[in-house]
Amino acid sequence: MNSAELALTVRLNPSAADARRGVVRAHPEALAALGLREWDAITLVGARTTAAVAGRAPAGFPTGTVLLDDVTMSNAGLTENSTVIVAPVTVYGARTVSVSGSALAVNSISDTTLRQALLGKVVTVGDTVSLLPRDLGPGTSTAPTTAALSRTFGVAWTSELLTVTGTDPAGTPVSIQPNTALMWGNGTPSTPTKASNAAAVSEKEPIAPIPVENLVGAQAQAGRLSEWLSLALDEPELLRKLGASPHLGVLVTGPAGVGKATLARAVLATRRVVELDGPSVGATDAAARIEQVSKAVESVRSGGILLVTDIDALLPDPPEPVSALILEQLRRAVETPGVAFVATSARPETLDARVRGQDLCDRELSLTLPDAAVRRSLLELLLLSAPTENLDLGVIASRSPGFVVADLAALCREAALRAASRAAKTRDEPIMLQDDLVGALDVIRPLSRSGTEELSIGSVTLDDVGDMVETKQALTEAVLWPLQHPDSFARLGVDPPRGVLLYGPPGCGKTYLVRALASSGQLSVHAVKGAELMDKWVGASEKAVRELFQRARDSAPSLIFLDEVDALAPRRGQSSDSGVSDRVVAALLTELDGVEPLRDVVVLGATNRPDLIDPALLRPGRLERLVFVPPPDAEARREILRTSSRSVPLADDVDLEALAEDLDGYSAADCAALLREAALSAMRRNIDAAAVGADDIETARVKVRPSLDPEQVAHLQAYADNR
Repeated sequence: MNSAELALTVRLNPSAADARRGVVRAHPEALAALGLREWDAITLVGARTTAAVAGRAPAGFPTGTVLLDDVTMSNAGLTENSTVIVAPVTVYGARTVSVSGSALAVNSISDTTLRQALLGKVVTVGDTVSLLPRDLGPGTSTAPTTAALSRTFGVAWTSELLTVTGTDPAGTPVSIQPNTALMWGNGTPSTPTKASNAAAVSEKEPIAPIPVENLVGAQAQAGRLSEWLSLALDEPELLRKLGASPHLGVLVTGPAGVGKATLARAVLATRRVVELDGPSVGATDAAARIEQVSKAVESVRSGGILLVTDIDALLPDPPEPVSALILEQLRRAVETPGVAFVATSARPETLDARVRGQDLCDRELSLTLPDAAVRRSLLELLLLSAPTENLDLGVIASRSPGFVVADLAALCREAALRAASRAAKTRDEPIMLQDDLVGALDVIRPLSRSGTEELSIGSVTLDDVGDMVETKQALTEAVLWPLQHPDSFARLGVDPPRGVLLYGPPGCGKTYLVRALASSGQLSVHAVKGAELMDKWVGASEKAVRELFQRARDSAPSLIFLDEVDALAPRRGQSSDSGVSDRVVAALLTELDGVEPLRDVVVLGATNRPDLIDPALLRPGRLERLVFVPPPDAEARREILRTSSRSVPLADDVDLEALAEDLDGYSAADCAALLREAALSAMRRNIDAAAVGADDIETARVKVRPSLDPEQVAHLQAYADNR
C-alpha cells in the first residue's frame, strides 16, 4: 500500500447534518497521516472508486474507522464494517457537469438552484448525488438554496437523487464551482420549463435579494449604480439635452464571493429584470447560445434590465466565432430606449475586450475585498439573529484577511456547528462563543487564497522570536509600518519600500521570521518556493507572475513571499532555459515597479545566495531593503532552545544556558533538531520515559552535527558588511 493511503473500517454516519452531503468523517490523526486538512478532497476505493470531501470525525471516534453516509457508501460499493482505501486526490474545478434525474427535477429546478445545491461537492462520473447542499466548510452552498428548492420542487427535493453522467475535465474527480455549468444528461442546460422564458433566462432570481442597506462595504458602489440607472431609465431627457446618449451598460467586477451579483440584484430589486446565467449559456453549442441571448434581449425590449452573471464564461478571451453575434445582440439591447445592461465578472482578464467597448459596457464598478472594519460589520450582520455570548468580533475580523462575505458566512456556519455540537452534548441552550469562531478560523480558507500556497501562520509573532533585535526592527519598518501607518508616510511625503530581501545561511530562521511577521500584521500570505512559477510554455510563466500579484492585490493587506528567490530570478543572460528565467525576472520587475502601483502589498524574498539574484531586482523601488539574518549567537541559541523545549519535559540535569554556549556552529534548525533527536533517544532508552535528560542530549549531539558552513557564513557576512 502506498504510504499516502490508509485502510479504514467503514461505519454509517448517523449525523443528520452530514446526511447525503458527500462529506466523509475521519479521525484528525488519520487526516494528518494522509497530509490532509479538513475539507480537502479524498478518493475512496472499494468495489468502485469515488471521491468526496474529508471532514473531522467527532471527539472519541476510533482512529481506524471512517464515517460515510449511505449515498457515498453506495458510490464506493461498500457496506458497513467493510474496508475502504482512503487517499488524497487532486481535483479540478469543473467547467461542466452533466447529471440525470427525474422528469420532475428536470422540469422544476433552475440551473442556478441546481448549481447552488451541488456547490462544493466532489464528484466522479457514475456517482449518485443528492440535492441536499453540502453547506459545510468553504466554497459551499447557502441556506436560501433550500428555500428555492422547496418552492419549485416541493418536499420531494430532500429525497431526489441525481446521477453524474459526464464531467469536463473528464476522467478525474472534479469539484463543482460557482462558474461550473450544470447540464442534464441529454446536454441541455438545467432549466425549468417556462412558457415565456428561454433556457437559462429567468425573470428575477428565485432567491430574494437582500435590502440595499445590508450591503456592508458596498454602499458607495450601490449608490453609484442606482444613480446611473435612475438617470438612464427614469430621466433620459436630461442626458439628451446635454447631447449624451442615455444608454447604460455596467460591468461589475471583483474577486469571487465578494457579492457582485448580490449587489446587482439588491439595486435592481424594484425593477423588471431578465437574467442570463453566463456559465450555463456558455456551455451550450453556438446555435443555442445565440438563441438564448436573442430571447433574453427580446424579453427585455419592452423595458427593464438585462443582467448577465459571470459574463466571462459566455464571452471568453480569446473570443470564439459566435462571440461577435452575441455581442451584436447585447448592443441591440443597450441601444433600446428604457433598457439597461448589467454584467458581472470575477475574472475580467479572461473577458472578451469588446464587452468593455463604449457601445456596450461603458461604465465599470469594482468591488474589493472587505477590510477589517467591513469584515467586523459583516460578521455583526451575519450573527444578528444568533444567540451569542462575549464575542470579540474585532479579533475575528483582524484574523481573517482576504475573507469575502461568502467566506464569513461559511465561518459563521462552522462556528454554529461547533456550538450546536456542544449544546447537543450538554443539553443546554445553544450559544455561540468566541472559541467557536476562533476554532472555525482553522477550518475555513478564504476563496481569495485558492490556487496559491498558504503559509502556516499560527500564533507566533515577532515578539516570540528570540534575539535578532536589529533584524526584527528592520522588518517591522519595511513591512508592517507601511501597512499599519500609511498616513505617516504620506505626511512625510515619502513612498514606503515595496520589497525586502531576507538573506542568510540555511536554517537560520528566514521562513520562521516571515511566518511571525505575517502573524504580527495579520496579513494574508501568498508563498512561492524556488522556481514554481517556471513553465516551459511561452507566456505561461509571466501569466503566473501576474496572477500571483493580482491575488495579492485582491487580498490586501498581503505579503508575497518568494522563497529561494535566487532560483526564481537569477541573473539575466546566464541561463540556458530558452529565456524563461529572463522573462520571469522582467515580469517581476514590471509588477514591482510598473505602471500599476502596489497598494497594501509587500514583496519579501528569501535566499542564501544573494549574489546570484539579478541586480535589477535589488534596486530602489523593488527589493530595496536587504535584511541580513545572521547565524544565532549563544544568546539567540538559548532563546531558540527555550522556545523549542516548551513542550519537551526536560530533566533537572539539563542546563540550556550551558548547552547554548556549547553549540557554536549550530543553526536554529539544528537546535530544534537536537531536541527532537534527544527525545527519540530517551524513547530508545525507555519507551515510557517521562523526561529528556542530559545524557540523551549528549547522545543526540553525536547524530545532529552543526550544518553551518563557516566559509558560507563568512561570505554572507562580508556581503552584508559591503552593503
